[in-house]
Formats: sequence, structure tokens, C-alpha cells
Amino acid sequence: MVKYRLFTALLVVILLLFVPKLSFAKSNYVLPYPSFMPGSKIYKIHLLWEQISRYWYFGNLSQFKYNLAQADKYLVESKTLFEYKQYLLGYQALKKSDDYFSNTPFYIEKAKQEGKNTKEIEEIFKQAAIKHIEVLKDMQRNVPEHFLWEPEKNSPTDLFLRESIANSISIRNKWVKP
Repeated sequence: MVKYRLFTALLVVILLLFVPKLSFAKSNYVLPYPSFMPGSKIYKIHLLWEQISRYWYFGNLSQFKYNLAQADKYLVESKTLFEYKQYLLGYQALKKSDDYFSNTPFYIEKAKQEGKNTKEIEEIFKQAAIKHIEVLKDMQRNVPEHFLWEPEKNSPTDLFLRESIANSISIRNKWVKP
């Protein structure tokens, strides 16, 4: 009987230690896997292709999808770069994500003006904003308050990382309705 209780207690401890914690996402929206990253030999070609492919997206709904996809991609790139302590590159990627995310509502509004049903894309945009905020809050906890970037030949620049992430959160908070 004592051996059975000891075995059960040991099993419970092992399960608690090795079973991953369950966490529930606030949004069902899924961010993409990071594509080519800065430092890759073909990253510049990838950036050129990105600029060229922008012209393949005709119409407001396609532009909405393009801008949201780019905002997602650069957010994931930023998160990955911050995790590897590449703060300058992560900061730059976050700014790109903010720009693309900020451009996206313009195309929703244009589609509405054309009389298109935008309820579905508005819901997608809201879910994307929720997911972005979730990722940004996690990033904010894991980066330093600021980072002093010191290039070899230029003067140093202070990057206020948490403030920048807080700004990114506020950009996205506008689109999350309670």
C-alpha cells in the first residue's frame, strides 16, 4: 500500500514537471513561420521580390491581404530577431510591421466605399490585431528597456525597445473592440 502511494506521488510529480503548461491563445489567428531573415545571402533578393510582388495584388481586398501578410511576416521576423538579441534589426522589422499594419485599414474602408461586404475581413483584421498584441506583449517582457546601438563609424543611437513595442501595441489596440 505504501509503495503504491509512493509510486503514485512520484508519477504525479514527474507529470507536473515534464508535461508542458497549457496556455490558451486569445486569438485563433495564426502567424506565419519566418521566411528569409536578415543576414541570409538571398535576403536582399527577397526584399526586391517583395516590392515587385506588391503590384500583383489588384483591388482593395487583395491589397488588404498583402498588407496584413507583410505586417504578420515582419512581426514574426522582429520577434525572432529580438530573441536572438539582434535588437537593431528587430527594431527595424517592427517598424515595417507597424507601417504595413497601419496601411491595412485604408483598404477595408475603400472596399466598404465600393459597396463590398467587409464583415469577414474586418473580423480577420480584429483577430490579427489580437494576435499581434499577444505576441508584442510577450516580446515586451523579454527585451531590454533600451539598447545603445554603436556603429563603427557613426555616432551611437539609443533604441527604446519597450517604448517602441508599446507604440506598436497602441497602433493595434485601435482595432480591438471589447
